[in-house]
Amino acid sequence: MNRTKTRELAFKLLYGREIQKEIEDENLEIFYESNEIEDKDQKEYLEDILFGVSKNEEELNDLIKKHLKQNWTIDRVSKVNISLLKLALYEMMYCDLPYKVAINEAVELAKKYSDEQAGSFINGILASIVKEKGLGENS
Repeated sequence: MNRTKTRELAFKLLYGREIQKEIEDENLEIFYESNEIEDKDQKEYLEDILFGVSKNEEELNDLIKKHLKQNWTIDRVSKVNISLLKLALYEMMYCDLPYKVAINEAVELAKKYSDEQAGSFINGILASIVKEKGLGENS
């Protein structure tokens, strides 16, 4: 399974966490089994994303809130889009994934799992954060 497919599974895990608020270890094992994930590296990547986003949740939420349109709250953003934003931000900030790759992957997943406007919404938020944080200077 390639990284794009594994990233899609990471998104699904994050989305499930947004809905349930936490994922138990036994549920993680069920997720692995139902998606036929046996590779140690894939499991490590998925757990890094899941637990890393959880650990840095406050910072990621604050960044997203800061870059929403005036009079918008984070509660108004769909759980799908929030999950995609957190995934891309975490990979850019903590996994050293080039911002162009992170944004492109998030936009492609938005096209598959969200509404028509989601791709441009996610692109706009992430591009604004990249500019503010200087994440594109070395990419």
